[in-house]
Amino acid sequence: QIGDAGAAGLGEGIAANAALTKLHLSSNKIDNVGAVGLGEGLTANAALTTLTLGINRIGDAGAVGLGKGLAANTALTTLNLFGNHIGDAGAVGLGEGLATNTALTTLDLSSNKICDAGAVGLGESLAANTTLTTLDLNWN
Repeated sequence: QIGDAGAAGLGEGIAANAALTKLHLSSNKIDNVGAVGLGEGLTANAALTTLTLGINRIGDAGAVGLGKGLAANTALTTLNLFGNHIGDAGAVGLGEGLATNTALTTLDLSSNKICDAGAVGLGESLAANTTLTTLDLNWN
């Protein structure tokens, strides 16, 4: 089971990697620290198109870290965060990254803990985003 240390190490790796296009990390033990590390890796990566982090332990702080990565990333087209512990603050943080992101087309936030405030934050980011075509918020 990959945890925070492994995810942070992968974040360092993707920051320097120009070949890897898909990274699937579902059903592991990645928490906020690991998600922030992956977000930091996304800021420098220009190759990864798919990142799947479903069914982990990512909460608001991890989602905010991924949002910061999205703000700078120009390659990632699919981000799957289904089945985590992301609430309103995390959704708002992801939305802040989406507002300036020009690549992401699919964001799956199903089965999290997002309520009205998080949905409003995401909605506000959609006004500025021109690339997102699929946003899944089922079962929140």
